[in-house]
Amino acid sequence: MAYKDYYDVLGVSRGASEADIKSAYRRLAKQYHPDKNDGDEKSAERFKEIGEAYAVLSDPEKRQVFDQFGHTGQVPPGYGGPGAGGGFQGGDFSGFDPGQFSDFFQGLFGQTGRRGGAGQGFPGGAQVNLEDLLGGGGMGGGRRFVQNVEGELQVTLAEAFGGSDEVINVDGKRLSLRVPAGTRDGARLRLAGQGPGGGDVLLTIRVLEDARFELDGDHLTTNVDVPAPLAALGGDVTVQTLSGKGNLSVPPGSSGGRRMRLRGQGWPKKDGTRGDLYVRLNVTVPATLSDEQKDLYRRLRELG
Repeated sequence: MAYKDYYDVLGVSRGASEADIKSAYRRLAKQYHPDKNDGDEKSAERFKEIGEAYAVLSDPEKRQVFDQFGHTGQVPPGYGGPGAGGGFQGGDFSGFDPGQFSDFFQGLFGQTGRRGGAGQGFPGGAQVNLEDLLGGGGMGGGRRFVQNVEGELQVTLAEAFGGSDEVINVDGKRLSLRVPAGTRDGARLRLAGQGPGGGDVLLTIRVLEDARFELDGDHLTTNVDVPAPLAALGGDVTVQTLSGKGNLSVPPGSSGGRRMRLRGQGWPKKDGTRGDLYVRLNVTVPATLSDEQKDLYRRLRELG
């Protein structure tokens, strides 16, 4: 089998840190993932090669073996590294099937992965499957593969305002979580120990825009239509807020664009209070007028 330099495969130096290796792997795996390159055999092969490289370089013991012998391609037969059970032989680190990690690619990249089959054969007859990698069976002296899963969770503005109960799927497992009231766009939630191999699930909250409201700090702004006669004479209008409906008293002689405030109807704060809701008045006139209405508007125009 042709020799592969796994550092070159991931595009990192031999002195690369664990964080550098993980970052390079995620970037390349996302680029060549089969879900993004459906039917492209070269991308599928590249994806498998990237996973193979990461499986070696992300494990200190496997990386030590590769650093010692991999550059010559001459690993002594049967040598599997410190305490290993004979997983690597004859300089061959291949056989790793990255497709078996596809169940948590949904969490990593927001995509639905494809479940891989049974483990591929290693030289010497050793087998590796998802249980081995996550449960510590046989490979690399029984080390567990602990993986933090990262993803995004979209919620509506109303759900972020009042809090919501959500269910996500990670590695075939349904997880329930609570999005707290007042959650901001970009907030991070951690589900400790719920990822593959006991890793954490890290979620970035993305709050969807709502055409009815603008959020600025702790304050919200919305628009309300006010009929021209009511704006001129004053009266009450109903305002839709994120927590229900509210009543607003419009003073006589109010013009379009005027901003009024409903205290305590804005965004929830950490201290339990809320910001304010600002209401922008939009003075309206009927699209069609009856004869009586036309007569009244003419008289108003003449009174000018």
